[in-house]
Order: sequence, then structure tokens, then C-alpha cells
Amino acid sequence: MDFEDVLHAVGPRLRALRRHRGMTLADVAAGTGVSESTLSRLESGQRRASLELLLPLARVYGVPLDDLVGAPRTGDPRIHLTPIHRHGMTFVPLSRRPGGMQAYKMIIPSTDRPPVPDHQTHDGHEWLYVLHGHLRLVLGEHDLVLPPGEAAEFDTTIPHWLGSADGQAVELLILFGRQGERAHLRARTR
Repeated sequence: MDFEDVLHAVGPRLRALRRHRGMTLADVAAGTGVSESTLSRLESGQRRASLELLLPLARVYGVPLDDLVGAPRTGDPRIHLTPIHRHGMTFVPLSRRPGGMQAYKMIIPSTDRPPVPDHQTHDGHEWLYVLHGHLRLVLGEHDLVLPPGEAAEFDTTIPHWLGSADGQAVELLILFGRQGERAHLRARTR
């Protein structure tokens, strides 16, 4: 595929992505600052794609720029897990998608003495699942202990704290979304 073919494929790809997201041209224009007429011409191939137009579109759609232009994947497809250390805990990112829902494995180390809860608040919504250990979740006025296999979901603007319930290490999976994004679970009946 040559350069011109790549550019001609951008418009239909943008239209398909917008429709897949259930967005109108007005929705995209409001999120990007690009006029509806420019977006329409870009989708129909009457306007040539430029970095100035594609960067805000990638941000609104929550996809890498490479996805908008159909660039081939290069290099190692594995997710290289670079741990993040924060508040004495380790967060291992499990997803690479910019924006939208993020997945982490969280490790709370063992401790000799019971930690004192230090409540945090931030925008977003969190879903967690305990893999190993006993998690102490202090959420507002609630003080809960979650054993392995138990899950919780909460608005992170509510003061909360996560720690070990018994001093032993705890491992959990976390799905975190910005405000308004929640994990949706569906159960099928037999």
C-alpha cells in the first residue's frame, strides 16, 4: 500500500470508528474543536488528513494515532510491564490503551504492624477483584474485609483506602475508569 492509498483509507476508517463509538459529527466536533464540516470532508476523503486534525481525533476516540492511519504493527506485541510504585504499593499496568478503562495488578506488601488508613479521593470509578490475601477496604463509613475471589466497585470520589487486613501481602486486579466509566458485567442464565 503506497502513501496515497494510506491517506485515502483514513476517511472511511474515521467514519467507521465514529459510528462504532455511537458519536455524531457534532459530538466529535465538540470534543476536538474541529468543525463538523471539516470532519465531514475528512471522512468523505474531500479533505486530506493532517497531524493537526488526527491528534485530537485520536484523543477523543481513545486510540493510538497509528490506528487512525492504519499503520502496521511493528516490534514486539507483548505488553512490557513496568511497575509503578505509589503509596507503598506496586501497580503493574496490564493495558496500553490511552484513555478509557485501565487495568492494573496491584500488590500490597506484607507488613509487621497494621497500617493506619490514609483516605484518598480522586475522579474516577474503580472495580477490584482480590486474587490473593485479605484486602481491607475502607470506603467512606464502611470498613470491609474482602477474601480472595471477592470483588468491589465504587466511585473514587468517596474517601477510600486499600490495605492488608491481616498484615500479609495482598494481590488484586483493578479496572479504573475516569469519571462516568464503569465496568459492566453481564451474566448469562442457563
